[in-house]
Amino acid sequence: MAAAAALEAAAPTGALWGLVHDFVMGQQEGPADQVAADVKSGNYTVLQVVEALGSSLENPEPRTRARGIQLLSQVLLHCHTLLLEKEVVHLILFYENRLKDHHLVIPSVLQGLKALSLCVALPPGLAVSVLKAIFQEVHVQSLPQVDRHTVYNIITNFMRTREEELKSLGADFTFGFIQVMDGEKDPRNLLVAFRIVHDLISRDYSLGPFVEELFEVTSCYFPIDFTPPPNDPHGIQREDLILSLRAVLASTPRFAEFLLPLLIEKVDSEVLSAKLDSLQTLNACCAVYGQKELKDFLPSLWASIRREVFQTASERVEAEGLAALHSLTACLSRSVLRADAEDLLDSFLSNILQDCRHHLCEPDMKLVWPSAKLLQAAAGASARACDYITSNVLPLLLEQFHKHSQSSQRRTILEMLLGFLKLQQKWSYEDKDQRPLNGFKDQLCSLVFMALTDPSTQLQLVGIRTLTVLGAQPDLLSSEDLELAVGHLYRLSFLEEDSQSCRVAALEASGALAALYPVAFSSHLIPKLAEELRVGESNLTKGDEHIQCSRHLCCLQALSAVSTHPSIVKETLPLLLQHLWQVNREKEPSVLKKVLLEDEVLAAMVSVIGTATTHLSPELAAQSVTHIVPLFLDGNVSFLPENSFPSRFQPFQDDASGQRRLIALLMAFVCSLPRNVEIPQLNQLMRELLELSCCHSCPFSSTAAAKCFAGLLNKHPAGQQLDEFLQLAVDKVEAGLGSGPCRSQAFTLLLWVTKALVLRYHPLSSCLTARLMDLLNDPELGPAAADGFSLLMSDCTDVLTRAGHAEVRIMFRQRFFTDNVPALVQGFHAAPQDVKPNYLKGLSHVLNRLPKPVLLPELPTLLSLLLEALSCPDCVVQLSTLSCLQPLLLEAPQVMSLHVDTLVTKFLNLSSSPSMAVRIAALQCMHALTRLPTPVLLPYKPQVIRALAKPLDDKKRLVRKEAVSARGEWFLLGSPGS
Repeated sequence: MAAAAALEAAAPTGALWGLVHDFVMGQQEGPADQVAADVKSGNYTVLQVVEALGSSLENPEPRTRARGIQLLSQVLLHCHTLLLEKEVVHLILFYENRLKDHHLVIPSVLQGLKALSLCVALPPGLAVSVLKAIFQEVHVQSLPQVDRHTVYNIITNFMRTREEELKSLGADFTFGFIQVMDGEKDPRNLLVAFRIVHDLISRDYSLGPFVEELFEVTSCYFPIDFTPPPNDPHGIQREDLILSLRAVLASTPRFAEFLLPLLIEKVDSEVLSAKLDSLQTLNACCAVYGQKELKDFLPSLWASIRREVFQTASERVEAEGLAALHSLTACLSRSVLRADAEDLLDSFLSNILQDCRHHLCEPDMKLVWPSAKLLQAAAGASARACDYITSNVLPLLLEQFHKHSQSSQRRTILEMLLGFLKLQQKWSYEDKDQRPLNGFKDQLCSLVFMALTDPSTQLQLVGIRTLTVLGAQPDLLSSEDLELAVGHLYRLSFLEEDSQSCRVAALEASGALAALYPVAFSSHLIPKLAEELRVGESNLTKGDEHIQCSRHLCCLQALSAVSTHPSIVKETLPLLLQHLWQVNREKEPSVLKKVLLEDEVLAAMVSVIGTATTHLSPELAAQSVTHIVPLFLDGNVSFLPENSFPSRFQPFQDDASGQRRLIALLMAFVCSLPRNVEIPQLNQLMRELLELSCCHSCPFSSTAAAKCFAGLLNKHPAGQQLDEFLQLAVDKVEAGLGSGPCRSQAFTLLLWVTKALVLRYHPLSSCLTARLMDLLNDPELGPAAADGFSLLMSDCTDVLTRAGHAEVRIMFRQRFFTDNVPALVQGFHAAPQDVKPNYLKGLSHVLNRLPKPVLLPELPTLLSLLLEALSCPDCVVQLSTLSCLQPLLLEAPQVMSLHVDTLVTKFLNLSSSPSMAVRIAALQCMHALTRLPTPVLLPYKPQVIRALAKPLDDKKRLVRKEAVSARGEWFLLGSPGS
């Protein structure tokens, strides 16, 4: 019996010895996983594994010892949670001793220590012991990358779980890590090393006398110069390293004396990326620095920032320079001063003013705007800075406005003034007498009113914006100022068509100011508009009807614009209702149609009714629908006061009087109701809508009916009645799509019904979408069917909206893409040449409205079709495709760079398109191309710079602006640091 028991005990041990032998001597990798699995399942203990490895661990051949320790380490990595405290102690002592072994053994030893660093049962003091042994025995930077990474992981694990023990080492721990990191080059390891340094600082480890050494060992990588290799499996980007290093450099004020000279040196260099990185790092540092750290470097910092803003050819450098100045000023503003301390903020702002203010006196010179931007960046940092700069700059600008007589010069000065006034809105003052603007109020108002009466439209526009900002300052404008302002806005609201931009701006300003000063507008503007309306009613039939109608419309628009406060609405609403009653009473059919039945007026009413309906209480919604639906279906006007409707109301039957167009108002109401509100006579309503939707005599009405039908379908609960409505719709569509005058209306119905079903994931949506794809081959409806995909993927504003309680599933676009794009691609390849543009247009619309994270994985297969879409003569296809490609150039540069030759050629061709929108989009894509890897782009640089010279002379300012921006980036391509 004893012999049998001994044999049973020896059997598993013999199997273990065989696995160990296969791994160590047979150079097989599989046995390690098997041994680890057996230990985890309890078949063996770690002690048995060590005993089985005994001869291997003591073998005189280093490679054999390394294999033995490698097996033990792999077992520990899988089973470290099973170890007892006593076992951990012995294993730690063993591994520490082996750190002195042959260099071939060290990688396996480090793997074992990594496993032990994860042990919960690690006794106190052993973490310190392990790190001391590594610091003393291992020259980390001579190890391969993966082994160096293991060392960083060991340190990270101990910092996470044994922080107090490591802090007991004091500055020795910091010094030891500096030795470990010194000379590191691999970006994978640097990300971990930067994180360790950041934790050393942020968790208050002792740096002792090694602050400068810690700074040197990290700052030597600044600025980061790293380009990831093609198809890098690790996915480390330059931006990851930049942000990690910046977090270290900006983590403590103790680095300031070393870091600030380095930042100044790099800002002053010729390398664009170094400038940007340095300014962004300075910005981050200002969040933790105080006056003490900045004091000695302020003159040099200001000189560098000023030079970059004054002289740079890069908008990005200018923006970062201004942001850095803003942060510097904010830092100086928040520092708490001792009574005897020097106030650095005042002297710093004084230097800025000294270097910039004289340029403000030269509105025609190129440094006027850089100077204004610098002053505004500093002024926007704090209330103190704003007061200091504003009180010095405002008198100067007011003086310069009166000194210069040309409208263009005055516009520049007023725009600068406007920038400083806007900054005042950021700060609140408990004592209104403290406001710096109070002393300049009269001069500012006088200047603004001069601008509003200037013949220059551009100066008037700036004047209107300035008036709005002045009005937003609490208690600044007096009642006399407001009366004058209202008079100017009234005059500007009736300007001729050639001053349309001024008139629109005046209406917007009236709305904004009326909400703040309702009494002034009620007293001085509403009576004038009421009189204008009354005179307009009597003059509409006299004189030049076009002029009278135009002035009449301006008056209505002004009344609408100022109705932004409840007290004003109480005055304007009766005026408008009285006006409509008066127009109707005079029975002027042409005027009535002009006022009520124009598309624009009905669209505005749809918006108002829809918004109001979405906010109805359930009780009021249910009550209203019982009146509205019978009104439209049966002409039941009994609920109206005194049955005052002057004629029979039958919008579904009567088209002669234009009543049919009012179906749009019914759509706005019923399609905005909550889903739980029961609609009376629903069966009759749906049939009437279906019938009207395919009526060709009034496209506006038929479209409204189709949208209303679709909106009700979308909300209808699943069941037999919904299936019946859908069958009726499908039959109606198929009948209408045959030959006849109603094909266009039937197509519109198909489109809206499809959208209603796509939004709610209804099974029939796939059949209707397939029918829509079939129509891409139709000679008459093909282009409209292609545009239909834009509607299917877009958000609507009047029906089928979430606000209107429609059923809109969260990821309907992604699902539509997955279900239908393969069929679109297949259809494109099979289609005749004359039909292919329709497929490209449909595909372009789908991709353009798809969330970019969904599109990126599919990009390699779809990119060739997108590039082909750029050759399509249809401007809509070109614009949609360019809009789709631009963000992809920024987010997937590696994939896009494979097609750079085609992209450059097509974008340059489209930069000469007859369509201004296409030209702008093509130039924006040329700009985005510069984000591709520089070596890929450099062969095209001369060609692109020559080609982009042409749009610099484009007749449209917006095109010229994009051309300048794109050409500037191509000029900088390949320059140091770009």
